[in-house]
Amino acid sequence: MAKETMVTYLDNYLNKKIPEYELALDWDTRNHSFEIAFRIYGENKGQVEIDDVNGVASEEEIIEFEDAILLADPEKTAYNAADFLAVILYEGKKGMKKNELTAVVDYLKDVIEEGQSDLLDFLADDSEDAVFEMKWDEAAYKALIKPSDDSYLPYPSY
Repeated sequence: MAKETMVTYLDNYLNKKIPEYELALDWDTRNHSFEIAFRIYGENKGQVEIDDVNGVASEEEIIEFEDAILLADPEKTAYNAADFLAVILYEGKKGMKKNELTAVVDYLKDVIEEGQSDLLDFLADDSEDAVFEMKWDEAAYKALIKPSDDSYLPYPSY
C-alpha cells in the first residue's frame, strides 16, 4: 500500500466530510501548493441586480459563488493572499500534521455551510446596502486542531 500523503488524505477526507458541496482539489506541483476550491449556489428569485466584487452586475436566476483556500509551502509557493479565502502554510517536503489537515477540512465544511446560509439570507434581503462575504476565522480553525494525531503527512512525490 502506498504511503498516505497530503494529497491522498485531503482527497479522501474532503469526499467523506463534504460530499454535498461542489469541491475541487488542485495540486499545483510547480507552485508546491494545494488549492481547495468550492462553489455555493443561491436562487435569486426576484432576479435582483447584484454586483460582484469587481463591479460586474448580474440578474441571473441562480447565483454561483466560488472561493478557495490555499495550502502553501512558505519557501516555494508564489501566491497573492487576496485571491484566497485563507492561506495555510505547511512545512515543505515534511508536509503538514494530520490533525491540522483534518481541522482544515472540518472548519472548511463549517465555513461553506455558513456561507451557503449567508448567501441565501443575502439574496432574500432587498436592501441596497446588503453585502455577502465569506469569512475564515483563523482562531476558530486552530481551535479545531485536536492534539490526538500530530504525525506528519508528507508532501507527495511525483
